[in-house]
Amino acid sequence: MSAEPRRLRIAVLNRVFSPTGGGAERYSIAMVEQLAQRHEIHVFAQQIDHHWPGVTYHLMSSPLTRPRWVNLLWYAATTWWATRRGFDIVHSHENTWHGHVQTVHVLPLKYNLFQGRSGWRWLLRCLKVATSPRLLAYLVMERFRFARARQKAVVVTSPTLKALVGQTYPASATVLISPGVTLPSGAIDHHAARRELALPAQGFLIAFVANDYQKKGLSILLEALKCLPVGVELAVVGDPSQIERFQRKVSSMGLTGRVHFLGHLRDISQLYRAADLLAHPTTEDTFAMVVLEAMAHGLPVVVSDARYCGIAGLLTHGVNAIILSSPTDTAQLSAILGQILADTSMRDALGSNAREFAQQRAWPSIAVEQEAMYFHLADRAP
Repeated sequence: MSAEPRRLRIAVLNRVFSPTGGGAERYSIAMVEQLAQRHEIHVFAQQIDHHWPGVTYHLMSSPLTRPRWVNLLWYAATTWWATRRGFDIVHSHENTWHGHVQTVHVLPLKYNLFQGRSGWRWLLRCLKVATSPRLLAYLVMERFRFARARQKAVVVTSPTLKALVGQTYPASATVLISPGVTLPSGAIDHHAARRELALPAQGFLIAFVANDYQKKGLSILLEALKCLPVGVELAVVGDPSQIERFQRKVSSMGLTGRVHFLGHLRDISQLYRAADLLAHPTTEDTFAMVVLEAMAHGLPVVVSDARYCGIAGLLTHGVNAIILSSPTDTAQLSAILGQILADTSMRDALGSNAREFAQQRAWPSIAVEQEAMYFHLADRAP
């Protein structure tokens, strides 16, 4: 009989460990929940809103939450000290200089700063960096984060991000592990979900989920909503601090009563059960877990193409998703939403194929990939 795989002692670094934090946080939480069944997991975070059997939580201090870059330096230093010995694997989801596994959820800062710039524009950007302690700190930590080492792997979440990281830091050793999804169990009660969220019982409901409303395309979605029939409404979930600003925009556009701001939802699946479609016209998303989560619930999804949204590189236009060639084209977005609204058979086919796509990416299979990487790195320890 073969021996059972050994039990690893793993440290997970995530400043905010909460399901309402965003896609990166939900990714981290899901992996912890899966791997805690077989390994000793320790979470090091400054904000913790999660409890799971067998997981040990370490609340890290945050004497200065602002400026953010100083807090990140503090967090990086204190977690380095706390995990410098006694762990088989240290897995960081933050821009820190230490950790055997670095999961990257955003575009590299170096790419954002210097991509496409040359000549005097490049020199001006260098001057900006040289005079900014914030940018210097981020870039130095990022450089160490992507540096190659014997017992280290940089995990990226989409083929698009893998290509951009390779272009920006050619020496880094990247591994592609796309996020997984929790598949819904039992029948989906559409009407009960709407009652729970105090949403209209009738009519076509579009879901929008984001913590950065502007970057993820809410403004363009509101413009498209103006072109759709009055019975079509929109439910917005995400950072409540942005609601007041966008409520004013909704009022000025004459959309009062058709847009419902729900703030953070601890259980985001409530929205997916209530909605008829997810729209994600993002201008920047390295993966977009919300798209995969909506697909798991059988929702048709409309999403920006792979230049703007990583998951689109895994999808097939017209089969399991509708892919936008431009996330800022109001006419294109409103026409597509109107077509899906009017064509029941199209909605059913997209939803069925979306569910099938998501079923191949359940979290347990993704956790096996990450666990194999852990064992590979642990075996390379000096």
